[in-house]
Amino acid sequence: MMKGLKAALAVITAMTLILFTIGCNSNNKLTQIKVAEVTHSIFYAPQYVALEKGFFEEEGLNIELIGAQGADKTMAALLSGEVQIGFMGPEASIYVYNQGSKDYAVTFAQVTKRDGSFLVSRSDEPNFEFKDLVGKEVIGGRKGGVPNMTLEYVLKNHGLTIGEGSTDVNVRTDIQFAAMGGAFTGGEGDYVTLFEPVATSLEKSGQGYIVASIGKESGEIPYTAYCALESYMKKNPDIIKKFTRALYKGQQFVMNHSAEEIAPIIAPQFKELSEEDLVTVIKRYKAIDAWCSEPILKEDSFNRLLDVMELAGELDKRPEYSKLVNTEFAKEIIK
Repeated sequence: MMKGLKAALAVITAMTLILFTIGCNSNNKLTQIKVAEVTHSIFYAPQYVALEKGFFEEEGLNIELIGAQGADKTMAALLSGEVQIGFMGPEASIYVYNQGSKDYAVTFAQVTKRDGSFLVSRSDEPNFEFKDLVGKEVIGGRKGGVPNMTLEYVLKNHGLTIGEGSTDVNVRTDIQFAAMGGAFTGGEGDYVTLFEPVATSLEKSGQGYIVASIGKESGEIPYTAYCALESYMKKNPDIIKKFTRALYKGQQFVMNHSAEEIAPIIAPQFKELSEEDLVTVIKRYKAIDAWCSEPILKEDSFNRLLDVMELAGELDKRPEYSKLVNTEFAKEIIK
């Protein structure tokens, strides 16, 4: 009789645990969010810290990253509804808005405040100066993209003109972002601008040498940020708020921890690199103050981006900051 009672109690206990687990899982169901990122780079360390530390899951979000390879492709994925959030340069939103789109992309959280690319040479130049680029060819990226526009902004600020004359700098804009490193190692161009970890990989293999930081030279600019369609933000304010809060936790972690502490956390995102290389790159980005400590995109920073676009001849009209930037969520989170 006792054996039968014990068996019955064991079954009841097991069923109770199963039902409890099912209930917990149903209450903790995560909202699936697809995010298109312009490229996969250590430059976006706050995002990867938030992912690996479980900050998004704490907010009830399951993030699926999709590599778009370029701001134009990232924006296309957002406009088509393939993703809910786009991670790219705010210039893409400006282009869409100026084209008269009714449902345009609005930026709600900034991540990087400087250009994340480095100028790579074919030879070691410890005493490099920008005047050394006269008469040289630089692979600069897609025309109209922030990497190329920022490069041109830096060159012009150093008194250089851009063109194909022997006394000018010839900036190549006919090579897609993802193919720039391969084109350079294949023999094209005298210099190339590259993001990490590609720049360090070339340097380690002896195929290139980092001679300058474009971000250090350009000054602060809203280089990479998250945006969503205006219609999506109006329908899903809670999701945008939760996403921003998770990102902010990642930003704070990066601000308050060393490269040696950050590297092992984001290592699963960059399995092709050693932890030593990760530390080197993170230190390089910390040295130029590349990351925002909070997700607010400020108006003066937005206006500098417009200045860069105007100087590059890529801006038809200057849109209002309030139309394309929403700081409501970020301000509520950090107050």
